[in-house]
Amino acid sequence: MILSMTGYGKAVVVFEGKKITAEIKSLNSKALDLSTRIAPVYREKEMEIRSMIASELERGKADFSLRVENVGSDTAAPINGALADSYRKQIRYYSHTYGIPEPTDWWSLLLRMPDVMSREEDSTELTEAEWTVARTAVADCIRQLMDFRRQEGEALQRKFEEKLDNIAQLLKSIEPYEQSRVERIRQRIVEGLESIKEVDYDRNRLEQEMIYYIEKLDINEEKQRLQNHLAYFRQTMADGHGQGKKLGFIAQEMGREINTTGSKSNEAEMQNIVVRMKDELEQIKEQVLNVM
Repeated sequence: MILSMTGYGKAVVVFEGKKITAEIKSLNSKALDLSTRIAPVYREKEMEIRSMIASELERGKADFSLRVENVGSDTAAPINGALADSYRKQIRYYSHTYGIPEPTDWWSLLLRMPDVMSREEDSTELTEAEWTVARTAVADCIRQLMDFRRQEGEALQRKFEEKLDNIAQLLKSIEPYEQSRVERIRQRIVEGLESIKEVDYDRNRLEQEMIYYIEKLDINEEKQRLQNHLAYFRQTMADGHGQGKKLGFIAQEMGREINTTGSKSNEAEMQNIVVRMKDELEQIKEQVLNVM
């Protein structure tokens, strides 16, 4: 079963009056691109956290955060007076420097500045017991993300199967037009020659040229290769996750065969079918970017 690179997970645990929240989300990317925002008290565990995430995600652009707040207390969130005063001085300085009017409502502005008011735990001491609980939250949010990826992967695989079936059916629908066009081509050439009364032609040579011309328009090889690519795409999906790049390469090869079929299709009905195959394949290419 293939996996999607899109996912989300969140876990919340409580330890001695602290609420610890681990959250992660991921999107598609060619490699693992991990960004983290970790509360200062857990900063020493950042490498371990990154290792836990990398061992599961493998690929994708991921954003991870680990927050901690005091709970179960009536104590209001403290105001960081020194930080607020620093913000005020900087704002006044730049207001005077650039001739910008100073704010009229200082309180409203300063209380919205980063970290002026925060319930985040300021302690720099991390106990083993607290880390054990926090680590559980990290593991749980990663597990939830992977469950999400599996569900998305199942949906993608169903979509791919539908599109592959559509392409196979469209390819089969070309056959009646392919068989009849040979006779129509032959008839048009013969009628064109017979309409020129003063021209005599060698029928044997005409047959040879016709065979050469029809061979150039033959699409049997393209059809066979496209059928092989459809089967290979299905087989690769069945091989499990980690096949996203390979599926992308197969889709490119499918596109080549469809394009060649279109260039050889001198019948309007066949060209219409080729356009519909291209549309189905384009939807596969768009979604295969999300496959891990």
